[in-house]
Order: sequence, then structure tokens, then C-alpha cells
Amino acid sequence: MASPLEAKNRKVKMKLAKIIFLALGVYCFAFAGYAEANQYVRVSIVQDVSSLRLKVNGFYEIIIPESQKVLYRGKNLNTTVTAYKEGISIGTVDANTKSVLIKPADTDAIVIDDRKFRGDIQIIKKDNLNLWVINHIELEDYIKGILYHEASHFWPMEALKAQAVACRTYAVYQMEENRQKDFDLTSDIYSQVYGGKTSERYRTNTAVEQTRGGILAYQGKVFPAYFHATCAGHTEDASVLWNINIPPLKGVACGFCQDSPHFSWHVVLSQSEVAEKLNKAGYKINNIKEINIAGRDNSGRIASLKIVTAKKNISIPAKDFRNIIGPNIIRSTNFQVSVVTEDIVFEGLGWGHGVGLCQWGAYFMDKKGYNYKDILKYYYPGSDVETLRF
Repeated sequence: MASPLEAKNRKVKMKLAKIIFLALGVYCFAFAGYAEANQYVRVSIVQDVSSLRLKVNGFYEIIIPESQKVLYRGKNLNTTVTAYKEGISIGTVDANTKSVLIKPADTDAIVIDDRKFRGDIQIIKKDNLNLWVINHIELEDYIKGILYHEASHFWPMEALKAQAVACRTYAVYQMEENRQKDFDLTSDIYSQVYGGKTSERYRTNTAVEQTRGGILAYQGKVFPAYFHATCAGHTEDASVLWNINIPPLKGVACGFCQDSPHFSWHVVLSQSEVAEKLNKAGYKINNIKEINIAGRDNSGRIASLKIVTAKKNISIPAKDFRNIIGPNIIRSTNFQVSVVTEDIVFEGLGWGHGVGLCQWGAYFMDKKGYNYKDILKYYYPGSDVETLRF
């Protein structure tokens, strides 16, 4: 039997050990929470709508994001969400706030307008009483939700893995750039096409898992790992299009994508259609006589165009012209153009802006035996594949 002094010392030691254990537990929890918070991407999935359909399977909470106050707890929601002057109406719950967070107990229990999403959903009311919806989703699950849209799930695995790393890198860059905004990325072609859990497939998910945490860095810093469908011979220098000038995005010769189904394209548009779109964009044009190429850059793409009309000549950057007419109509800025009576004929090469990874080049590099790291180092020269740590 222990003496009274030994018993007292034992109690003191046990109490001290408990305090240390609790302190360590709090530290570990805080650290884990920090890591988890930094891995979450905020994706704008719905913009400027007057209402939307919301379904939650299982238990959920409605929370005010700023204060983390729980407004309501429920189970199995299926309702319409609308805005009113003072706040947001979610079924029978009227939240007098500009923003709410729907947090389900199950990580993939939310359905927005018939699309299933993992993670949490933030609904924001704008001043015009329209709604924006932001999906807060773990980074790896986000990549799973976009990879199917950016590359076919039937593609060879090394090409899919290269695409997964490029997509993850671009996402992490945008997370850093947009910390002070309501969201990091949109879900369309102007960011990365994202469809939520509905868009996941087995092979694309496998590519994400096999590259988990993998990103590209240049001199230890993440950069926007742009990509496009087909470069048609040479990738573009990013500094021609955007305010970024680093070796991995300066452009490289590509001899791999010549068998791409998008290597060449042809489109005929009426003069009136082209003039109408240019007029809507602020260029006052009618009766187009000629469209001349004013110059090309080092990749062979057009830098600017000169549009000759009956009354005046107008210069326009080729990238702006492409966006005005439509990036899926004028598939790249590498084209020849001629005016034939009432029509304008375009003969072009490649699809996309041309910067970074050539997706069909990656496809054929994989077919030739290159692995995903080889592919990435080829299209982003000077970069390193690193593992993301939060």
C-alpha cells in the first residue's frame, strides 16, 4: 500500500498528465482544423438567380458564417430557396442575414438544381435580391469534380494524372489570389469546369488519388498552371495574354498533338453576324471589306487584326476578337481569314488559348511511354512537381 505522501504525489502527477494531454489535444485539434480549413476550395456554382432548388439528405445545420451561430438544425430538406429584403428564405426558415452556410452531416448529401455536391454550401444574397451559391469543398474532392470535364475519363492514366496536377496547381494558385473574395473559382470555362459529385468517374478519381497533393512550383512558388485542348505545334507565351512572365509559361515547341481531332478547324460566318457581335462589344462597324492580320507572335498566333470597312479601319487584339465572336467558334488565335462576298471564312489551327499543358499533346506523350512527371516538365519547363503541405 502506498504512503499518504506517495498517493498525493501520484494524484498530482495524474492531474498534471491530464492537463498536458488536454493541452496537446487542443493543439492537435487546432492544427488539424487549420490544415483542413486551408484545403477547402470555394467554388461559385450558381450566380445571379432569383431562386434555386435545394435538397439535403440526412441531418444538416444552417449557420451564419461570420459568427458560426447555428440558426436551425434539421433532417431531410427538399425546398426552394429565395431572397427577401431582410435575408434568405430556406423552406420554413427565414434567415435575416445576407449569407448562410448549409452544413450537412454527410459530406456528399447536398443537391442543388439536380446536381449533387460534396462539402458545404454557402448561399449569398446580393443587393438585387439575387442569389449566389458557393460550394466549400475539400481540395481533392474538387479536383475529382472537374477532371471529367477537362479530360475524358477514357484517356490513358498518365495523361489524366498530368491533368490532375495541373488542375490542382491552378486551384491552389487561385485560392491564394482570392482569399479576400467571396469565392476562389467559378465552375465554367473561364476558370475550371466543375460539376460536383455528379461529374465524378472511377478512372478520373483514380488519377486524383494517385497524385494526391501533387502541385507544380517554380522556385518554390505555385503558379497558374494553364492548360488548353490543342496547341497545334507550339504553346503560347503567357505574357502575351496575361500579366505573368515566368519560364514555365513561356511556351514550347510541341510535336505531339498533330493527330489531335482539334488540330485544325474551319468556320464560315456571315458579315452581319460578325458585325453585330463587334457592335455589341463597342466597336461601331458595318460593311466589312477586309480583315487583315496585323502581326503574329513567336508561337504563330495572331497578335492583332485590322478590320477594314467602307468608312474606317479598326484595330483589335486577336484575343479580344476571339472572345467577342466566341471562343468555341473562333477556336484559337492561330488562323487565316478572308472576306468572301457576304461571308467571312476562317481556317485555323488548335483549340484554346495555347498556354501551358497541351492536353492532346499529353495524351500522345502518354501513348509514347512518357509518365505524368515527364509530361508536366515538358510543358512547364523549369517547374518541379512537389507535394502540397498545409
